[in-house]
Amino acid sequence: MVGTRVTSQTVRYRERLWVPWWWWPLGFALAALIALEVNQGVAALPDWVPFAALGGVAAAALLWLGRSEVAVMAGDDGVELWAGPAHLPASVISRSAEVPRSAKSAALGRQLDPAAYVLHKAWVGPMILVVLDDPDDPTPYWLVSCRHPERVLSALRAENP
Repeated sequence: MVGTRVTSQTVRYRERLWVPWWWWPLGFALAALIALEVNQGVAALPDWVPFAALGGVAAAALLWLGRSEVAVMAGDDGVELWAGPAHLPASVISRSAEVPRSAKSAALGRQLDPAAYVLHKAWVGPMILVVLDDPDDPTPYWLVSCRHPERVLSALRAENP
């Protein structure tokens, strides 16, 4: 292929931000309750149809909520932080720190810069703060939810292999 560039990337850290396991029984219980109401209101439907349809809707909604991923990838161009669909080269990071669960409210509240990139999942406690030093990017920093911020930060700070 002419004009294409093949790069090999290795995964230093990857985590999917799934919803907590206990949301699944609650989601299916809610779907069953609504299906029961539909069965009582619409006698012409077979009894299993609302349960199957709403069970599928509940599963799809819970999978959709957990679609975000945080990853640190190392490749020929250096180390990159991936947060959802966005990625950031580690070379433009000037500082990084862990934001504990107790400080999350302040970081997302009055202290939040409207130009910041935020990937926040309420069911994930801690976050990382990555301050950028890139004159071409108007984004001052990233706030990213992750379950193991120390692993993400150590993968970002590690030297290239």
